[in-house]
Amino acid sequence: MQQLELQALETRKPQSTKTAIMVIGGAEDKVHGREILHTFFYRAGSADAQIAIVPSASREPAIIGERYRGIFNEMGAKRIEVLDIRDRDQCEDAAVHEYLEVCTGVFLTGGDQLRLCGLLADTVLMEKLRLRVQMGQITLAGTSAGAAVMGHHMIAGGGSGECPNRSLVDMATGLGIIPEVVVDQHFHNRNRMARLMSAIAAHPDRLGIGIDEDTCALFEQDGILQVVGKGTVTIVDPGEVSYTNQPLIGATDPISIHNLRVHILSYGQRYDLHQRAIIPTG
Repeated sequence: MQQLELQALETRKPQSTKTAIMVIGGAEDKVHGREILHTFFYRAGSADAQIAIVPSASREPAIIGERYRGIFNEMGAKRIEVLDIRDRDQCEDAAVHEYLEVCTGVFLTGGDQLRLCGLLADTVLMEKLRLRVQMGQITLAGTSAGAAVMGHHMIAGGGSGECPNRSLVDMATGLGIIPEVVVDQHFHNRNRMARLMSAIAAHPDRLGIGIDEDTCALFEQDGILQVVGKGTVTIVDPGEVSYTNQPLIGATDPISIHNLRVHILSYGQRYDLHQRAIIPTG
């Protein structure tokens, strides 16, 4: 039985070591199968992986940084450095820049997305990271707060459990790694559909991506998104919206949106961001 389980895990492992952007909904499995973290490890180069962990979003960056260091060390990464950046001046550190130039994977931990953006946004370090990601030289992963920062427009906070309304979501400027998306995390686990719809009603030129816990939206270089993990990825596409009252109403009034497209994808399913279309299975 154990051998069969190992064989099944092997078949689920990504065969490619191409770089990617991994947007993780938070609470990824760190103990058992660790499928999402293994995927990051493989995409970063497996035994040749040189990983940078950025725990700056966390209130306990030293603790969370060491936790991920232990995980990737156990997997067999060649080198792991925790870039424990706690003020913007540290973004100018020569040693940090030198490692960013040679590392093959960067992992942004969870915490507070406003704290993370406050430290990294508009720095030379962030520009260098963004360029390496865009050139396909590095695999970037962000979980929870590290996922929220991926778009140009970022969900900084808000509520849940209500109908869509403008007061339900607080927006800020993210790190612009995948500028065309607005990401929400812990998605169905925390009932955030109305929050994401409220954000997209305000930014109808963007694509909403809601990611469940222990689930990853893996963005390939060719614009293909693939789902990894146990939950779902929800895509909110306003491209064909025919009407919304969002600009006309008060902050707590309900938003109406007509002809909004919503897709819910599970493990292995794929979506073409350029065509804004599901890629049929098989």
